[in-house]
This record gives sequence, structure tokens and C-alpha cells, in this order.
Amino acid sequence: MSAHDAVLVVPHRFRGPARSGNGGWTAGTLAERVPVDTSPATVEVTLRMPPPLEVTLTVDHLAATGDHAAVTVLCHQGERVAEARAVGTALTPVEAVGPDEAAAAMTTYPGLRSHPFPGCFACGPDRAAGDGLHIFPGPVGPDTVASLWVPHASLAESGDVVDPGVERVGSGTTWAALDCVGGWSEDLEGRPMVLGRMTARVDARPVVGEPHVVVGRRLRSEGRKTFTASTLYDADGRVVATAEHVWLAVDPAVFN
Repeated sequence: MSAHDAVLVVPHRFRGPARSGNGGWTAGTLAERVPVDTSPATVEVTLRMPPPLEVTLTVDHLAATGDHAAVTVLCHQGERVAEARAVGTALTPVEAVGPDEAAAAMTTYPGLRSHPFPGCFACGPDRAAGDGLHIFPGPVGPDTVASLWVPHASLAESGDVVDPGVERVGSGTTWAALDCVGGWSEDLEGRPMVLGRMTARVDARPVVGEPHVVVGRRLRSEGRKTFTASTLYDADGRVVATAEHVWLAVDPAVFN
């Protein structure tokens, strides 16, 4: 059985490749719709096709049946775009990097000289200040990259119930901040990839205007797949959110 929940539209602003949605933003926005028993919850999102832009996508909840767990699906004209479910996966944070080291690493970001998707919402250098996230991960150690990130006011989606003067970004933006930093821990310049699966836990929404550090690490590769992890830290060095990813090597021309 299924229950229709709502619809979802991926605005052009939140693109990754030129013709499809940023994987992290799409996954995080869908993850927010997944029914969970506890919070924070760990949610796994599998992308089945490039998320189309500026079209109406349906969100449906499919009940558990037999050996199949309950799942929330995102569809376009009957075709599955993504599937999301709450999981018991234990996510291990990538070790923190100081803000000065992360800022210095940004100057060596490979995407500044060559980028398969230069208009990407999260890591694209072609985005104007305040439009994209401008997360530019540069190397800080073996298989590890980091970037400073200050969430822009245009991304604010909610206020803080404890401190009404504090604005925070939404789930989609939080997942987007955890997304591409994982890909750049691999040689994304020489091995272009797109997100295939992302599993994340958000402990707190990032605060607008506050410096954050996002760290990514390559774990391993198997054929076309690359496995990575990432963690987002606030200005006090506390974990805001953490994730693991599965990437798929692709021809960028197919997506651009």
C-alpha cells in the first residue's frame, strides 16, 4: 500500500550538473519527508536517475511488505527518481580540521582550474556569491579535503525556537553542504562522478552567517563506484551533520 504525501520541485538554483538537481539537495529535501521514530535520524537516499529540474515530482510513502522495509519514493511521471528510508547505520565523523586550515585549503581547490559541473549549487565556481554554497574543498591530508563555509542569508528556512534571532538553513542545503566535499576527496577532476547514494544524519541545522568547516574523505573504490564520507562542523568544533556516499563515475557530457 502507498500513501501520497505531497509534491516536490527542484528549482533551477539547486542544480548540480547543468540539467539536473544537485544530488545532496534533492536527497536532503526528500529525507525530510521520511517518517522517523526518533530525531536525529539517519536516512539513506538512493538516486535512481538524474533529478529533473523545475517539474512536479510526487512523494509517496510505501508501507513495509514482507522482506521490504517502508520506503519514501520520489517519482516523475511514474518513474522513480529516488528512494529514501530510515536506517540504523552508524556514521563515523571525519576528523575535524581547523577553520584557518580549511580556508587555506580552498585556495588549492582543483575545481577552480577544471570542473565537470561548474554551475553546481554546492561546489561550482561559476556561481555568484550568495547563489551557490561556494564550498571549495582542497587537500588537507591523505585522501582528505576541507573547506570553510558560511551559510548565506538567502538560504535561511527556519528560526531557532530557543534563540529567535538565529536563522538556520534547511535540510536540503545541509545535505548539499555534505555532498560534493566527498566527491572531491577523490580525483573528481580526472574521474568525474555523480552521487548515487547518500546516507546522512543531521544533528543540528547550520546557522546562517556562522563559519562552518566541512571535511571529506575518500574511503575506497570498486569499479565505477567510489565510497566517501563527510562531516560538517560548527564554529565551536561540534558536529552539525555527517554522511557517507556512493559515487558513480560518468561522462559529464551526458549530464551537461
